[in-house]
Amino acid sequence: MINIALVGVGKIAQDQHIPAIRNSENWTLAATVSRNHTVSGVEQFTDFHDFLTMRDDVRVVSLCMPPQVRFEYARAAIFAKRHVMLEKPPGATLAECQILYDLAQRFGVSIFATWHSRFAPMVPKAKAWLANKTVQSIRIEWKEDVHRWHPGQDWIWEAGGMGVFDPGINALSILTEIIPDAMHLRAANLDIPTNKTSPIAAQLKFHHPHTNDVRADFDWRQTGDQIWTITVHTDAGTCHLFDGGAGLSINDVHQTGGDVPLGGEYPRLYRYFNDLIQTGQSELDLRPLTHVADAFMLANRTMVDPV
Repeated sequence: MINIALVGVGKIAQDQHIPAIRNSENWTLAATVSRNHTVSGVEQFTDFHDFLTMRDDVRVVSLCMPPQVRFEYARAAIFAKRHVMLEKPPGATLAECQILYDLAQRFGVSIFATWHSRFAPMVPKAKAWLANKTVQSIRIEWKEDVHRWHPGQDWIWEAGGMGVFDPGINALSILTEIIPDAMHLRAANLDIPTNKTSPIAAQLKFHHPHTNDVRADFDWRQTGDQIWTITVHTDAGTCHLFDGGAGLSINDVHQTGGDVPLGGEYPRLYRYFNDLIQTGQSELDLRPLTHVADAFMLANRTMVDPV
């Protein structure tokens, strides 16, 4: 069993990280660091540097605070020779992520960017089927109700919070995992509420080596059924991921082995992170975050009704 500290005990930590750690055969939740929340039976710290000094036995930290403030925590942890797990997105900028990766290599610790949607149960099966296919078009629809999934989380509307890209980057993490070819953004539009600085919706167009017909539509104004789908048309038929990668159909044939949305993703994340630590490896894939950064650079802006 490996002692781990959870830094930031907000919604995602309570909903996913804590259950995954407590039900794991590899991990023990040995400490938390939070100014606002505690976990029953677990030692709590309000200051991260106090934790690093007083709990030298805890060699791994999982950082779940908003990305705008994560760099300093990760940097301090690496200097203290702790292994670091980064909740998605791994940072507020590409440059800071690269710095953290280089520091982890220098200090001989593992760092892991947790693109949790890649660990949805049907993503590997979709990747395997698409490996030798020629892509003809891709459609991504990632539409959800911000009030349902992000209640009271004002940081997501601020600079660095990414707005609708907070869930949209999940789709991009799957896209970059299942499509073997390199793609780049060629056009984008962002819908920005007049009282916010980050988008509530985004429309993206990508260039793929075989087609320019690759589009993504992200929207936080969805009511009713929530939509998380990726549909890839190829020379051999259609691959359709739904429920965020929890379900899959190939040429209209439903594939077995799926789950409910988010089912099992975080336990698989923590098992994978354990493997990285045991083998002395790191994984910090920045392709999903690169597409988001490109969108903010390339996009036209449309001002929409306030939130």
